[in-house]
Amino acid sequence: MINVTSFANKPVGVLGLGRSGLSVVRALAAGEAEVWAWDDLEATRDKAIDEGIELTDLYQSDWSQLDTLVLSPGIPDQFPEPHEIASRAHNAGCEIICDVDLLAREVATARFVGVSGTNGKSTTTALIGHIFKAEERSVEIGGNYGIPVLDLTPLGEDGTYVLELSSYQLERVPSVRLDVAVLLNISPDHLDRHGGLNGYVAAKRILFERTKENAQTIIGMEDSYCRGISLELMINRGGKGIVPISGSARTLGGVYVKNGTLIDDLENQQKSIMDLRTVTTLPGGHNWQNAAAAYAAARAADIKPEKIAAAIQTFDGLPHRQELIREIKGIAYINDSKATNTEAAAKALLCYQDVHWIAGGQFKEKNLGAIAQVLPKIKHAYLLGEAQDQLAGLLGSNVSARQFNNLEAAVNAAHQAAQREGGGAVLLSPACASFDQFSDFEQRGDTFCDLVKNLEAGAA
Repeated sequence: MINVTSFANKPVGVLGLGRSGLSVVRALAAGEAEVWAWDDLEATRDKAIDEGIELTDLYQSDWSQLDTLVLSPGIPDQFPEPHEIASRAHNAGCEIICDVDLLAREVATARFVGVSGTNGKSTTTALIGHIFKAEERSVEIGGNYGIPVLDLTPLGEDGTYVLELSSYQLERVPSVRLDVAVLLNISPDHLDRHGGLNGYVAAKRILFERTKENAQTIIGMEDSYCRGISLELMINRGGKGIVPISGSARTLGGVYVKNGTLIDDLENQQKSIMDLRTVTTLPGGHNWQNAAAAYAAARAADIKPEKIAAAIQTFDGLPHRQELIREIKGIAYINDSKATNTEAAAKALLCYQDVHWIAGGQFKEKNLGAIAQVLPKIKHAYLLGEAQDQLAGLLGSNVSARQFNNLEAAVNAAHQAAQREGGGAVLLSPACASFDQFSDFEQRGDTFCDLVKNLEAGAA
């Protein structure tokens, strides 16, 4: 754990006592801060009390005494409407930050790599960390990745923190200064939270406002939003330190993938590094872009190309991201529960043929988005949750679709059809959030895995 000493003997508010919030409270308390901790949910407050945390009702507090509020990233302070406590903080001139900012204040001598984007953040973060560990570098990975940053090990000037940064977090990290900033892609997501697409893009752009003077800025070239940001940076910085990446097209002076081969053009020599088609844990062009980003970040840390290639070959992948659970009579059963928007689901669908697609939950979009381009990949759709009627209407007569009350029924139906018809894959790639039926995408994915592991080899 990292002790936060920058608030010693000072009051600091903490709203939201989930996993990261409790980590913040412990770290601040260890640094002898006066912590005013609160959560709106009684059950969560009871759990905090059980852990020995003293609570302070922020609704009854004197805000003239507070300079800082550590706000859980999931709690809005602007859109769609600010939380009441956030409004009080704004009115009192109180800064609103998240745990990542506290980390930056405490370990300023370490190097920081920040990874953001709509899709692929976790895989890229994990892959960068894996490459650094293979080189026996001192490295810690965390952030939106799942490990609260203040639970990481303190690192000195020879250490590197590789942090997955969400759009929510980027709006609350004024103290962060990155040595390497990676923006993978941007597609519409979380629009209600940012007041629309322009607000979402602006939140992602903050990544490059939180860099050191000589930072490397790595930007995906697969979408117009990132290309626009890249052009802005080229104009403002004269091209200095900007590394374009792509999983599908040549990028001059950057890192890209051509026909599955990773190409290093950082020195304008177009060096072939490795065949990514041999890395089964990184399927598809979107993962090739992730690999290009990780390669560029590792090169920025002076890791040799052959060492990076060797490390990528040993990457195990992440749970819930196109995770192959098992094969039954030639049918692959794949858990891609992390695909909570149409862009992510479309990228998974592109990797397979004759897909028995399990989808649904809480739909965050108004149309099929990127999925509309890959409908021919879908043999049958099995729809779930709040969005099943909406998805059925959007699919119309283009795809054979059925609706189900729960994931177990959908998995059984997909299994029976796939085994009966032969070939293809059973793919859970929901294109929706999970909160209508599950606590998070991990629980949804774990449930799918358990169901698949218990399937019989033959169709019922």
